[in-house]
This record gives sequence, structure tokens and C-alpha cells, in this order.
Amino acid sequence: MKTVRTMIAVAAGFLLAVAMVAPASASSGDEQPVDVDPQVARMLEEVPGGVLVDANHAVWPELHMELIVPSSASSLARAAVGSCATGLICLYDGYSLSGTKLTFGTCGISTVPSSFATRSLANARSSGYTQARNGTTVLATASAGGWTNVYGTTTNIRCVF
Repeated sequence: MKTVRTMIAVAAGFLLAVAMVAPASASSGDEQPVDVDPQVARMLEEVPGGVLVDANHAVWPELHMELIVPSSASSLARAAVGSCATGLICLYDGYSLSGTKLTFGTCGISTVPSSFATRSLANARSSGYTQARNGTTVLATASAGGWTNVYGTTTNIRCVF
């Protein structure tokens, strides 16, 4: 019985050692640096806690916020409102749901980073409404399942169930 336990411990130790060495040997050092989109870089500098996913995509897990800059290689996910996925609130820097997309996954009042110019808003939630606001002044309102263009400087969004 002791021999079996010893063999299992040795095998587990060997597997652990191989797992720790494999990632280091997999990296050849030939990787090209990621050419991060300028909008993504600005947003990462302005809003702490961001995680770079790829050159055109960053997320802020604690804020339930995501920035996606369109590229020719990107594909549209199954969406409730344009390219805004079900359950999200999406801001775009182009009119009519075009351009770079900034998403929020929680309902409430969320600050819009000053480096993001909101030109349209989509509410892919199943109820309530979302407002693009400057301070407390409402610039535009999108009902559940709808979208609208936004005119003016958006400093925050307000989602109401």
C-alpha cells in the first residue's frame, strides 16, 4: 500500500514539474509585440483595472465594462440590438450603432470615460430603459430592445429596470 502511494506521489510530482516547465519552453521569444489600437490604449490609461484581451479589445471586470474597436477580422456576435449582445448596454462612437463599442453589463449609473465620444446607444436588456446623460441632463433614451443616436457629450449612462 505504501509503495502505491509513493508511486502516485512521484507521478504527481513529475506531472507538476512538467507542467511548470512546459509554458517556459513553449515561448520561443519570437512573438511580435501587440500593436494596440490607440482608442484601447487611451481607455486603458484613463480607466484603471483594464485588461487587454487583444489589440482591439479590453475589459474592466470590476466595472462590467468592455471596449471593442471594430476590425476587418472581427465578427458580430449573436445580438439583441444591432451588434449589442443580449443583456448589455452598448455605446458606440459612431451614429446608428457604428464604430467602436463600449459595453456595460450592469444596470445603474455608470461613468463614461472622457476619451469615449458617445454617438449612439443600444439597450439590449429585456426591460426598462437606458439614458445617455451629461451630469443629470438626459441627452437620449433607449427603451429595452431599442437604440437611439446621441447628441452632446455623454458623461454617464443611467439604466432603469
